[in-house]
Amino acid sequence: MLEVGRITKPHGVRGDVLVLLSTERTSRLDPGMVLHTARGPLTVVSSSRHQDRWIVHFDGWTDRDQAETWRGVALQAEPLEDEDDGDVLWVHELVGATVVVPDGTAMGVVTEVESNPASDLLVLDSGALVPVVFVTDHEPGRVTIDPPDGLFDL
Repeated sequence: MLEVGRITKPHGVRGDVLVLLSTERTSRLDPGMVLHTARGPLTVVSSSRHQDRWIVHFDGWTDRDQAETWRGVALQAEPLEDEDDGDVLWVHELVGATVVVPDGTAMGVVTEVESNPASDLLVLDSGALVPVVFVTDHEPGRVTIDPPDGLFDL
């Protein structure tokens, strides 16, 4: 399962919540979609864009107090298979991968991918941060980067 978003807080008094998506696939919030949580599945009844988030109503939610108990809960879904996603970098494929430079020298292992307005960052086990714009190739368990001189000098 992939984390596709997170409930941030209640919105209004009828059980709606604000959801921050961590995917560009807004179809994850289409009516009838089922999202999974550690507390069980949730079915989307309705959703609409609200600034940088989404107002979402889940099946069975009727009031603000109920919605409040879901604050901070991660929303997960199955990966989607698309024919034209060959060049897409998926977080679940990057975490745990060894990062190498073109000559094959290992620079570290990706521990997480940090969201950043300019470019998402690969966080390595050494503490180094590598903008994903420097990724030139990827395969299961291995990411090749072509960083500028000095990126790893501290």
